Amino acid sequence: MLLQLGAIAFIVAPVFGLVGLGYLVSRTGHLTERAADGLSEYVFGLAVPVLIFKTLAEAGLPREGQPWGYWIAYFTGAFIAFGLGMTAARRLFGRSHTECVVQGFAAGQANTVFVGVPLILQAFGPEGAVPLFLLIAVHLPIMMVVATVLTEGAATGLSGAGLRKLARTLALNPILLGIYAGGIAKLAGYVPTGVLKQTLDMLAASAVPCALVSLGLALHRYPLRGDFGPAAVITALKLGLHPLLVFGLVQVLPMPTVWAKVAVAFAAMPCGINAYLLAQRYGAGVAATAGAVSLSTALSLLTVTFWFLMLGVG
Repeated sequence: MLLQLGAIAFIVAPVFGLVGLGYLVSRTGHLTERAADGLSEYVFGLAVPVLIFKTLAEAGLPREGQPWGYWIAYFTGAFIAFGLGMTAARRLFGRSHTECVVQGFAAGQANTVFVGVPLILQAFGPEGAVPLFLLIAVHLPIMMVVATVLTEGAATGLSGAGLRKLARTLALNPILLGIYAGGIAKLAGYVPTGVLKQTLDMLAASAVPCALVSLGLALHRYPLRGDFGPAAVITALKLGLHPLLVFGLVQVLPMPTVWAKVAVAFAAMPCGINAYLLAQRYGAGVAATAGAVSLSTALSLLTVTFWFLMLGVG
């Protein structure tokens, strides 16, 4: 047990140490919001897409085809957390329909790029890369489409223009472009070599530390002020219920062992910053989602350690 905890600490501590460093340099004013914006744009627009492309192009794909139990386990947990988040916002806090959707989205949508990629790659290595990036490929599109339909569709009827705008946004998402390019390269049998490989390796190596520092810088923007009740409920659903449901489902649904572990670890990630961006877009639930992003990220240091113990990491 102690040996396993020590091994997990070597995985988790550096990850959250870099997040803490980013928060500290932002808090002290050593790096400004302009630096935070630039680093986040670099991570999201270039470094992580290159990491995904390189990993998928070089990875081995499962021979037995897609394990559908993997998708069912993860998204069943995600949408139960989503639904309970909406219900809690309405019945416990009396929020509007739009804010209920935003809070439900926050409870079911994980921070995949800034926390999930570093932690899961560190814990499971190249073997976990394929299930991780395949899930990232469908995670945000599915969750965003559902949230958009529930908000705009309920208010005025879902417009074709709104759906087209969402489709364009997702189609040009740099993370998804990296996944598409990596998948095409894998199917074509293309693996980067020579100078191109060295260049991609250098960019990919910068993705994880830059993403973590960028998250720390961003957390300074999302203080836990006001609306603590909804933020606490969202955090409990995201860090507690979601991974618990997925953990139970992967015990009974068929899938490779490492895919089952990745599904649980993915579900255990804190609330994604996209929840805050969605709240800003609709002008509803901004304080609650900002608080949930910060609170869940801080507490995930403990909860991720617990789930890694449960999964036998180390």
